[in-house]
Amino acid sequence: MPIVNGDAMSGAAHITNGKLEDYTRALEILDAEYPERDGVDVRTLLDSKTRGGLTYNDFLVLPGYIGFAASEVNLDTPVTKRISLKTPFLSSPMDTVTEHSMAIHMALLGGLGVIHHNCSVEDQAEMVRKVKRFENGFILDPIVISPSTTVGEAKQLKETWGFGGFPVTENGTLRSKLIGIVTARDIQFHADLSDPVSVVMSTDLVTGQAGISLLEANDILRKSKKGKLPIVDGNGNLVSLVSRSDLMKNLNYPLASKLPHSKQLIAAAAIGTRPDDKIRLQKLVDAGLDIVVLDSSQGNSMYQVEMIKYVKETHPALDVIGGNVVTKAQAATLIAAGVDGLRIGMGSGSACITQEVMAVGRPQAASVFNVSSFAARFGVPCIADGGIQNVGHIVKGLALGASTVMMGGLLAGTSESPGQYFVNREGKLVKAYRGMGSIDAMEDKKAGGSKDAKAAKASNAGTARYFSEGDRLLVAQGVSGSVADRGSITKFVPYLAAGVQHSLQDIGVQSVKELREKVLDGEVRFELRTVSAQAEGNVHGMETFDKKLYS
Repeated sequence: MPIVNGDAMSGAAHITNGKLEDYTRALEILDAEYPERDGVDVRTLLDSKTRGGLTYNDFLVLPGYIGFAASEVNLDTPVTKRISLKTPFLSSPMDTVTEHSMAIHMALLGGLGVIHHNCSVEDQAEMVRKVKRFENGFILDPIVISPSTTVGEAKQLKETWGFGGFPVTENGTLRSKLIGIVTARDIQFHADLSDPVSVVMSTDLVTGQAGISLLEANDILRKSKKGKLPIVDGNGNLVSLVSRSDLMKNLNYPLASKLPHSKQLIAAAAIGTRPDDKIRLQKLVDAGLDIVVLDSSQGNSMYQVEMIKYVKETHPALDVIGGNVVTKAQAATLIAAGVDGLRIGMGSGSACITQEVMAVGRPQAASVFNVSSFAARFGVPCIADGGIQNVGHIVKGLALGASTVMMGGLLAGTSESPGQYFVNREGKLVKAYRGMGSIDAMEDKKAGGSKDAKAAKASNAGTARYFSEGDRLLVAQGVSGSVADRGSITKFVPYLAAGVQHSLQDIGVQSVKELREKVLDGEVRFELRTVSAQAEGNVHGMETFDKKLYS
């Protein structure tokens, strides 16, 4: 029998013999008779007065129309008013997450690593220098040695800096006459470590003249097959250096976060808001810092306002990110003070117990939407900091208005993080990870990253993040533990980027910018999830399974 379904179709079309008579009118019927689209808009979703505060697992983004390849999705996004990244990923300034190795590789992969300040000023400045030296166009301050430097000293420099090619000048300084180059190959098998490098250095040099363009210098390097190209003035004095390894990095890491005028990787680091942090800041700026992050668990304070104003007055070329904040009122204070970016989140990190202990904070989805929608009116980009457990959470943070997301625990298990590997009771390889509000971290902070008593008197930088540097009794707002080994970040971050591209393809948007616009326009829709729906969306009904996320 023919099927007629006038109710379901509202009389707009009839099904005869199992077929629509006018199926081409489906979109017209949708617009005319179903003005209420599936799901809800973002403002209805996050109306805390009726729904309460939501976090990432409480909702889903509804799919749209796929009209492009996932590889065509553009992930470019601002991290401050003046600086943009090719991928929206930041690593957290935690002492088990970001030191120079993480910062370098995050920048190479298009993101940004924020170097922690749970260490001496000198150590943090040295990490910033390592980031800035790692990939350059013209290296304007190369490590230079003299002919009397010993082979043993050259080997030690290689271990310290991670590279083994050093120009040799008459005085052992820049702008002195170039007489040779020592390479890692020259010193690798030389038995007598007390011999001067003049015994082993290469004197058959190919050089470039001062004033040469980077393109011309790279061309000379390609043709010469040398590892380094010294740039000399008319008198043969060394003025800069170009490295072949940088050429390879440009080929292997096309998304690298670099400043266009210098070709160096972008360096970011955290500081506190105490008076001594002004001294720390100066040394970081001298080391080449581009972005400073004011590291406070509650950023709406007189201390942070004063520091923001100090940074903007004293170092106008430096971008400053303030926070953490979770409300529009908190954000307004810091925006008025002059921040170039905001960090959103309080108590949502995997190793954070602020909400439990202090009864202060806010669910992360509600925080991100409310703060970022307000900050956008002033052109201030926002970082969703905390609560990121997977690609889906990253996408939800971006959909709610964040320009970038900051990750701690998700990156702590990678080989580039400074945590220590060990085997747990179940025989699995894990890596140490701790919240910066944990007792262990705060005790180290009081010692400036060292248990040494002298260092403890010299610096108590990190506890200022929780305004507890003067307390006789420390109150923990974080825990210490471990996370699973994730391998190298050079594979993990590209997986995250590809995952975000595929997700945005499913949603039907071709860029992070378009995602934010269509969310605010109500074109991108959302659906609340019950606890049962969350269970349904995860693996279920299987006796065993292997959850391998990428290869």
